Amino acid sequence: MEIKKLDHRLTVCKVDSLQEVELSRDFYFIAKTDEEISLVCETAATPCHTTAREDGWRGFRIQGVLDFSLIGILSKIASLLAEHNISIFAVSTYNTDYVLVKEPFFDRAMTLLETAGYTVI
Repeated sequence: MEIKKLDHRLTVCKVDSLQEVELSRDFYFIAKTDEEISLVCETAATPCHTTAREDGWRGFRIQGVLDFSLIGILSKIASLLAEHNISIFAVSTYNTDYVLVKEPFFDRAMTLLETAGYTVI
């Protein structure tokens, strides 16, 4: 399975509204529930007004379109990294999964995945 590193630094934050979110950017995730609006975005594009903010994330995506019938893809990656004390923040799109890890652990995570047989690009 192929994993593609994302080039940009990422921030995970909460916002009160989407007014300051730069929707023209190539990369962001928005989740809205009855309790919060969460945003994952490039650190450089983080809104000025956040209610909570955590910088210092790097990410990668599982390449290709993943069929909904596939089982355990994200679980295997999460388990491998957890065995080495690397926590993750995962988000999914219709096509695939994205995994974020804190920047100090990113290179180690990529090495672990390569050692486990993933192709990292």
